[in-house]
Amino acid sequence: MIPFINVRAQREAYLSEFKQAEQDVLDSGCFIGGPVVQTLESELAEFTGAKHAITCGSGTDALTIALLALGLKPGDEVIVPDFTFIAPAECVMRLGGIPKFADIDPETLQVSAESITKLITPKTKGIIAVNLFGQCAPYAEIQECARANSLWLIEDSAQAFGASQNGVPACTFGDISITSFYPAKPLGCYGDGGALFTANDELAKKIRLIANHGSQTRYIHEICGMNSRLDAIQAAVLRVKLRHFKDELKKRSENTRKYDEFFAEYNRNISSAQGSASHFANRAKIVPQKIADGNTSTYAQYTVLAEDRQSFIAKLDDAKIPYCIHYPQPLHTQPCFKGLAQACESASRDGASNAIEASQKVVSLPMCAFTDVDEIIARLRKTTI
Repeated sequence: MIPFINVRAQREAYLSEFKQAEQDVLDSGCFIGGPVVQTLESELAEFTGAKHAITCGSGTDALTIALLALGLKPGDEVIVPDFTFIAPAECVMRLGGIPKFADIDPETLQVSAESITKLITPKTKGIIAVNLFGQCAPYAEIQECARANSLWLIEDSAQAFGASQNGVPACTFGDISITSFYPAKPLGCYGDGGALFTANDELAKKIRLIANHGSQTRYIHEICGMNSRLDAIQAAVLRVKLRHFKDELKKRSENTRKYDEFFAEYNRNISSAQGSASHFANRAKIVPQKIADGNTSTYAQYTVLAEDRQSFIAKLDDAKIPYCIHYPQPLHTQPCFKGLAQACESASRDGASNAIEASQKVVSLPMCAFTDVDEIIARLRKTTI
């Protein structure tokens, strides 16, 4: 079976660097914080151009810390995408806030600025925009909306560290931006990890305070914070990967080009076979996620919209090609958000929404810098998908 993400091949490629970095941490006896973590933070800030980069225990922790730093209170409303991983809405809910679910663009699958605008009420305090599948959300429109309504903005770049929009790096679009270093992410560690980014000195101070039990001075706790720190050994792993990250992004882009060319050819064959006896005549189109003008993508996932998903999945199974469905249902339909449907712009249109349609069509194929896309395409050709 082809691996969905080939983390083993990545480790083998940089094995001597990993071993040295890991051994240095073990020999140092400094396992929490310390110089390796501090150096990583400096490198993350330099890579993104952010003034402050602050590491933490996970991407979900990063969202929670950001919400706390921005002063979320029980009953406050926060607009989140309806089609994404649960973490943004979950973190709002955990702190007593009310997530309101915005619809998405049907082609880019990014949150819709128009849908965000429709959800704003006097109780709305902020927006969490997610850079889904590796490209940035439409920040010009979202930032304009946030400014016009005096809302704060969190950029959730858990899947898009390394992406850009009109030459501006991801992790710099929000009042606070966050990312995740979960192992499956384009820049992933060997466990959980995350980071927050901000240009605001006061917010940076609050973030560090919250992440360290509300303490700047040992055993003096200014606020009730939390324990969310990146282990030094994870920082060491990330520093090795960061050295190779730009080259890996190029390989991801090249793998995407090969996928795109294959599906473009496949869809052309379908179009030209209409009404003929060709085996393509009765096939359903498979359309890759659109990358918006001005965006670069990390291709955290290579995601397509399949008109007949079950048939496509059956072919993938036959060809022993792994896949994932990101995500099988919109957030407003999750059991944990029961009763919040009225806070969903998608649900206000008799259930007809881009988020719902996307959840019924999306399929993600194997993608990383070490994915053998040529082999995958060869297997797909044999299945005559």
